[in-house]
Amino acid sequence: MSLKEKITEDMKAAMRARETARLGTIRLLTAAMKQKEVDERIDLTDNHILAIIEKMIKQRKDSITQFEAGGRQDLADIEKAELAVLSAYMPAALSEAEIRAEVAAAVAATGAAGPQDMGKVMAVLKPKLAGRADMTAVSGLVKAALSKA
Repeated sequence: MSLKEKITEDMKAAMRARETARLGTIRLLTAAMKQKEVDERIDLTDNHILAIIEKMIKQRKDSITQFEAGGRQDLADIEKAELAVLSAYMPAALSEAEIRAEVAAAVAATGAAGPQDMGKVMAVLKPKLAGRADMTAVSGLVKAALSKA
């Protein structure tokens, strides 16, 4: 079952179970998916959908920090609930050791010699780690690995 089909089935299940919060979050996701399909005139693959979910998760995390800084815990709790629903669609995250191994392999494969080669290494890593690791953290690990080289 593709990710798109799974999301549709989960939406139907949330409707039947009258889970309004979960249903609202899934509807936001399907709206974002349809928007991308219409804007770019493409059929979404699982990778496209994961990119959309990743973007929505990042937005929720940013909102949570802003709401908590502003003393609006009620709104932060809503965002946390949405974050939990969206995170369920992401593949299992890699451990730090696995990410370090991927970084080391990418540095070796590209023959990167220093910080100027960071773009090459990130280009190799992004498709492999998309959705399975925080790319900001990966970028920091690559930068550290290349500064030693």
